[in-house]
Amino acid sequence: MFTLIICLLFAGLFAGMLLSVEIGRRIGLGTIRHNPDGLAKGINPVEGAVFGLLGLIIAFTFAGAESRFEHRRHLITEEANAIVTAYLRIKLLPPDTQPEVRDLFRRYLDTRVAVYRNVEDEAGTKAILKKSAALQEEIWQKSITACERPDLPKHSGILVFTALNNMIDITNTRATATIDHPPLVILLLFFALSLISSMLVGYNMSVNNRRFWFHPVAFAAIVSLTVFVILDIEFPRRGLVRVDHADKPLIELRQSMQNSQQSNKTAP
Repeated sequence: MFTLIICLLFAGLFAGMLLSVEIGRRIGLGTIRHNPDGLAKGINPVEGAVFGLLGLIIAFTFAGAESRFEHRRHLITEEANAIVTAYLRIKLLPPDTQPEVRDLFRRYLDTRVAVYRNVEDEAGTKAILKKSAALQEEIWQKSITACERPDLPKHSGILVFTALNNMIDITNTRATATIDHPPLVILLLFFALSLISSMLVGYNMSVNNRRFWFHPVAFAAIVSLTVFVILDIEFPRRGLVRVDHADKPLIELRQSMQNSQQSNKTAP
C-alpha cells in the first residue's frame, strides 16, 4: 500500500510538472502575441534563484533522508550490542535465578526482532510493543529481586542494572527514530518549487513554434524520481529500500542464545 501511494505521488508530480510546462508555454505564447518585444527580459536572475532553491531543497532533503536511514540502521546494531551486554551480565546474578532471566531475555529478543517486521499492521505492532514492554518490566523486577540478596556483591547489581538500563533506553531511541521525518511543509515546498520551475521551463520554450517534449519530460521524470526515492528512504520498513537486512545482528544473537540453551541442556 505504501509503495502504491508513493508511486501515485510520483505519477501525480510527473503529470503536474508536464501540465505546468504547458501552462508556462501558453503564458509565454500569450506574452509574445501581445508584446512585440517578445518574452520579458532580465528574468534570468529570478529563474536562477528558483532553480537554485529547488536544487538546494533536493540536496538537503535527500541528504537528510539518507542520514536518517543510516542512523536507523546503526541503531539496530546498537540495540543488539546492548542486549548481548545485558545478557552476558546475567552471570553476575545468583546461579539459581539465571535460567529464568535468560528465558525472559530470549522471549524479549523474539519480540524485538518481530516488532518492526510488519509496521503496516499497526494493531499487531502495538501488541508486540506492549508484550516487549511487559517483558522489559519482568526482567527488571526479576533482576531487582536477585540483586537484593545479601550474599550478592553490590557492584554486581550496579553492572547488571547499567546494562539493563542501556538495553531499555535504546528501544525508546529506535521508536523515536521511526517517526523522525522532515516537516510536511518541506515536502509541500518541494512540490511547489517543482511546479513553478516547470512553468518557467515552458515559458522559456514558448519561443519555439513547435513543442519539444524531450527536455520537459526528462526534467519532470528526474525530479519526480528523486521525490520517489526520498520518500522511499524515509520509510525504510514500508517501501522498496529497506533496512530489514540490518536485523541480522539481532537474528544472529537470538540464534546464539538458542545454541547456548541447547548446550546447557546437553551438558552433564
